[in-house]
Order: sequence, then C-alpha cells, then structure tokens
Amino acid sequence: MKIYQRRLYLRIRKLKGKPVTLARGLAIGVFAGCFPFFGLQSLIGVLLATIFRCSKVAAVAGTWISNPLTYIPIFVFNFKIGKLLLGVESISSQEIDFESLSDFMELGSTFAIVLLTGCFVVGAIAACISYFVSLSMFRRLQPSNFQNSPRKLKAIKRPPIDLKK
Repeated sequence: MKIYQRRLYLRIRKLKGKPVTLARGLAIGVFAGCFPFFGLQSLIGVLLATIFRCSKVAAVAGTWISNPLTYIPIFVFNFKIGKLLLGVESISSQEIDFESLSDFMELGSTFAIVLLTGCFVVGAIAACISYFVSLSMFRRLQPSNFQNSPRKLKAIKRPPIDLKK
C-alpha cells in the first residue's frame, strides 16, 4: 500500500498546471463521471475541460469515479435522488435490472429524465466537493512548481561564479 501511495504522490507532483486548473479539471471529470454514458464519460470530461480551459488529464482522471465496481451503486443512488427531487413514484428501483441495457430502453423517457436529473444534481455536488478537496491537495503537493517559475527565477540575483577556485 505504501508503494501505491508513493506512486500516486509522485504522479500528482508531476502534473503540469496551476493547482486551480488541475482542481477544476478534476471536478469537471467527477461531474462527467456521474452520468451513465459508459465509454463517453472521458470524452465528455475532455470536452468540458476544453470549454472551461482546465486540465484535460485531471478531467479524465476524475471520470474514474465511475468504474465497473462503482457503476451500480452510483446510478442507483442518482436514480433515487432524481425520484426524490422530481417526486416520481411510478418507477421502483426494484423493478430495474441495472445490468441490462434493454431493460433501460423499456422504461422510457420517464426513467431517463429521473436518472439524468439525479446524475446532474449528484454530479454538481460531487464536483464542488472534489474541487475544494483537490485544490487543497494540489496546493500542498505542488508548491515547488510555482515557486521556481521562470519569471521568478529571472528576478533572483545570483552571485557570480568564481572559476579560479
């Protein structure tokens, strides 16, 4: 586990960009990862990162919030939040087989609206949380990238090198 943590730490330190840009990219990726567009979440994350001018790499990493282990719990939760917000009682989550695309298609537009509403709200909240948490993390882990920027290095007066020694 310590090796994994060390590798993650080193990868975060190597990411290029300002902490705000990286955090915004990660938050956009988390938002895109909350939607049930399997296979397109990364593309949506990169598209949104391009529009909002933030880190595309961090956006792709943020979409990994939904993976084969978390698909079902995330989308069941999003569906229940959508039902709660829209006040829809006709669709029961027990009737739905979340592993079958054909079952999704049979449920129609009501199911899609309920699920996408829940995904939007949960995604927006998760994106806000991930933005502030990751901003703090990136600021802590990447201080050297910005303290030694080329502009600041030019301003530093260095003593001349004595070659006679």
